[in-house]
Amino acid sequence: MIERPSPNFDGRQVPVDILLLHYTGMQSAGAALDRLCDPAAKVSCHWLIDEDGTAHRLVPEDRRAWHAGKSFWAGERDINSRSIGIELVNPGHEWGYRPFPTAQMAALATLATGILGRHAIPAARVLAHSDVAPDRKQDPGELFDWAWLAARGIGLWPAADAAGLPGEPARLLVAIGYETATADAIAAFQRRYRPARIDGMLDGETALRIGQVASLHGI
Repeated sequence: MIERPSPNFDGRQVPVDILLLHYTGMQSAGAALDRLCDPAAKVSCHWLIDEDGTAHRLVPEDRRAWHAGKSFWAGERDINSRSIGIELVNPGHEWGYRPFPTAQMAALATLATGILGRHAIPAARVLAHSDVAPDRKQDPGELFDWAWLAARGIGLWPAADAAGLPGEPARLLVAIGYETATADAIAAFQRRYRPARIDGMLDGETALRIGQVASLHGI
């Protein structure tokens, strides 16, 4: 673990109950670290994990880092105040999006396990940046292996044959935590839980997956 302090933080007002995952969306780890530590940029995160698995600590977990921006989840709009943000080095959709390497995922699993041990974060509140800002963000994206992470006790992933909670899918999507059931929100859900096709359409397979995820949320 490498200390790379960022000045971009302030005080927390509420307890941490969200772990939010991002990709950097920049051409290199160095460029991402420079931006996240630049006072003029006014962005930061708590942790950054390079593709080789090296973890950088930028902001102490008891401070409010500036990583979520304009966002919403389950009635809350100030996601920064209640979350820990991890940035994963990846060029993102703009610069040549690619799978997340094994070393990076292993380091994430180790780091996230420790975070979940230090904070009361429910599995249902391990989230993607695209979950909380579906109209403007895609990260960490459809190549991120949520199922692998959930198998290690971090987040949720429904079995393919799981029974889905009955109900109107748009209503269930909002009950899960999304602000509205817009095409952007449906696409964000698909990007995470049905990445084979991301079209923002509420088809039968997407509706089934929404029901399955709603059931895991205990709705």
